[in-house]
Amino acid sequence: MKKIYLSLVAGAGLLFSLTSTTLAQGDYPTLSQVNQRLQAISGSGSPAKLTSLTKTEGGKDIWVLKVGTGDLDNKPAIAVVGGIEGFHVLSVELALQFAEKLVNEHAAKLENTTFYIFPNMSPDAYEQYHASLKYERRGNAAKIDHDRDGMVSEDGYEDLNKDGMITMMRVESPLGDYIPHEKDPRVLVKADRSKGQKGSYMMFPESRDKDKDGSFGEDLAEGIAFNKSLTYKFPIFEPLAGDFAASQVETRVLLDYLFDQWNIFAFVSFSSSNNLSAPLKYNAADARKRILTSMLDKDVAINSMVSGIYNETVNQKAFNQTNQGTEGDFFQWAYFHFARMSFSTPGWWAPEVKDADGKSVGNAEANFLAWAEQEGVNDVFVPWTSIDHPDFPGQKVEVGGIKPFAMYNPPFSKVSEIADEHTAFILKLADMQPKLEFLNVKTEKLGNGLTRITADLFNNSPLPTHSQLGERSRWLRKVRVDISKDADDLVAGEKKQLIRSIGAFEKASVSWIVKGGGNVDIKAGAAHTGFATLNVKL
Repeated sequence: MKKIYLSLVAGAGLLFSLTSTTLAQGDYPTLSQVNQRLQAISGSGSPAKLTSLTKTEGGKDIWVLKVGTGDLDNKPAIAVVGGIEGFHVLSVELALQFAEKLVNEHAAKLENTTFYIFPNMSPDAYEQYHASLKYERRGNAAKIDHDRDGMVSEDGYEDLNKDGMITMMRVESPLGDYIPHEKDPRVLVKADRSKGQKGSYMMFPESRDKDKDGSFGEDLAEGIAFNKSLTYKFPIFEPLAGDFAASQVETRVLLDYLFDQWNIFAFVSFSSSNNLSAPLKYNAADARKRILTSMLDKDVAINSMVSGIYNETVNQKAFNQTNQGTEGDFFQWAYFHFARMSFSTPGWWAPEVKDADGKSVGNAEANFLAWAEQEGVNDVFVPWTSIDHPDFPGQKVEVGGIKPFAMYNPPFSKVSEIADEHTAFILKLADMQPKLEFLNVKTEKLGNGLTRITADLFNNSPLPTHSQLGERSRWLRKVRVDISKDADDLVAGEKKQLIRSIGAFEKASVSWIVKGGGNVDIKAGAAHTGFATLNVKL
């Protein structure tokens, strides 16, 4: 069988390789290979420290790489998160390659920025990519009664055509809601009754109605989905979400870990949410609600600026542009409940394909199949094949559709270029982090042993020190200014001052009147902004 070699470079510069057999999608690594590469990244002499935060119900590690030099906890940090959806194996590889490239090619960036890299938040589900039965799994290994009928996982998927994959099944029926897509009849779309269209197919996941309740594949042999179990707009009573927010150990340990990291100023998530190809829109009414459902206007402006940088850095243009996210997801939690700027991208999507008349196909699945044909990417579709289905006696039932993982994960040969571009983007974002400097420092003798000290604390960055939402949040600390003089020697001005926020390329002026002579030390900043220091001779 064809083999590939995954190069692994340890922090000390040791180069070695792993082999793996080719799989249908290319060669995304197994969990074992991911773990070996993480160990290599954090080897002897490396600036990366690897920690297992916990083990999942399935016994898999939830890893974090803390990468940096010097005082890691007191300089701005970016958190990079992969494996947010278990079927999105590309996201794990992008986070992993970012870590490898950061340590081995961009060590100078670590002087000013700390990086927290969570390569795979869904390892139980990720494992399904390499299983004998392939399907796009989201849930972990917890035993859950999704349909709340007192039985666990009694009505999951079933490989009816015995091809080792779970796709879809279509049933010819005048009661159906689906019709073939006009430009690609392999794809079924909902009939538009406003246009007089009548459905001719019912659509279900490849499965049987084992509990005879009229539903198919509603009690899956998988547990809770990480990206549906967080606290923002938690989707209560929905399958894969859990009985309450953050019910799973992997979710809790991540949140606990993040709440201890005061220095994070931004998140980059590889997920189905997308506010980088195009920024989210501001909705004034939603931004005034007691429970916000729109980013605030100044934060939308930041999103727009960063989106522009992303599109300059990443060549591929998205077929589907913005995606606000879904209830209980991580992307929205990072902004609405953690008050940091949150940026997310799938990392890859099939580019828009137009027909001979320059018109878009208009449907994501049809567009993907057109792209695959255009690019010569084969083996992405299971042809519709008739089967005998015990739940539909005497009816025509066919199994087929786009193969699992194909739409969301490009051929592995494309991943290196994608990872290079996204690494470049994250490093550009790091270069934009808040940077505090003291400017226009003045001392003025007032007589009687008194001196007035004035200075401007300048944020030399295109990003503000705080997101607009972060100004309201206790989880983003204010900029603190301390002067070394004793309180009794301060005639005017506070020994400790708090500044709510300093805008992009803006300043905050500080001043004191102090008694006595000698030197005075002034320090200003917060963990997520870094610190500026000043020594003044009186």
